[in-house]
Amino acid sequence: MDYAAATPLDAAVLARMRPFFAAEFYNPSATYLAARQAAGELAAARAGVAHWLGVRPAEVVFTAGGTEANNLAIHGVMRRFPEGNVVVSGVEHESVLAPAHVYDCREAAVHPDGLVDLVALEAAIDEKTVLVSIMYANNEVGTVQPLAEIARVLERKRAERVGRLPLYFHTDACQAANYLDLHVSRLGVDMLTLNGGKIYGPKQSGALYIAAEVELLPLTYGGGQERGVRSGTENVAQDVGLAAALDMAQKQRHEEGKRLAGLQRLFIEKITAALPETAVNGSQKKRLPNNVHLTFPGQDNERLLMALDEAGIMAAAGSACSASDEEPSHVLRAMGKNDAEARASLRFTLGRQTTAADVERAVEALAAILEKR
Repeated sequence: MDYAAATPLDAAVLARMRPFFAAEFYNPSATYLAARQAAGELAAARAGVAHWLGVRPAEVVFTAGGTEANNLAIHGVMRRFPEGNVVVSGVEHESVLAPAHVYDCREAAVHPDGLVDLVALEAAIDEKTVLVSIMYANNEVGTVQPLAEIARVLERKRAERVGRLPLYFHTDACQAANYLDLHVSRLGVDMLTLNGGKIYGPKQSGALYIAAEVELLPLTYGGGQERGVRSGTENVAQDVGLAAALDMAQKQRHEEGKRLAGLQRLFIEKITAALPETAVNGSQKKRLPNNVHLTFPGQDNERLLMALDEAGIMAAAGSACSASDEEPSHVLRAMGKNDAEARASLRFTLGRQTTAADVERAVEALAAILEKR
């Protein structure tokens, strides 16, 4: 029950990738026919991703995962406009917060349910702000941000602007792609990050949508691949796998989201009935259908995780990318939780293989563990 950390590679995605590991290994930048065929497959993958975003294929840049895409978005813009500042929320992924704080960075507050405070966000944006980065769906508590509303705030700020600096809007959509609409014109974003490892595709595969009008500097220089912003021989197998996984996720997102929302309700009803003191974190209305984030007052999440692991239940205390960090979750602290509450919280995330029986088993294991403490 930790699908937010990693998803198993779908068998159909692996089958789509397999030829490019050996039989069709060619460098798509080469000129001979076999290489041009590989380039065609790469172009088809790019077009496939672009389709679900509603953008031109040339606006899709393939990366080695979501972290690289987030870094490219933030470093790329801030290095292009070093005189500017960046605004983020306090609940962003570390791959947004860490690069953002290299520069002049302002953090907008969030409400206790994890939704960004739009008044605070607007107040944080000034004439020097060149980039706003707000996560689409939170990786810890599952809260879904109102991107279209945020985009309207940015439109007002752009209309008021007297200088020549741009104001770009980036979103980390790594957790959203399984369940939510990704059409960028409806979201109102200029850049969007995807991660194949979260959508039953290959790990270390990802993409960054960069609107044609966005100016940024590359992080990697060399052969000029990927519109010149990410040089290096393209990983055709990974990129084809990402496109196949995204296609599958978006085609079944409504049906799968409805199924998981039912399991989510079952989980919350069962656990709160068995353990009435349990608190459910994150927005109750605007949240991912697979996320159950709970606080067990007076408990220690590390000990709970070890006991659950012994019972065959895999869960998480926060973001897997910062699991080695001994500090309490910055997301929960930004939402107003104190350190003790943050250290008493667990994340359960459901996926394609999760069944009602799995939910029942997890709740029974939790109840048994907590009864002994």
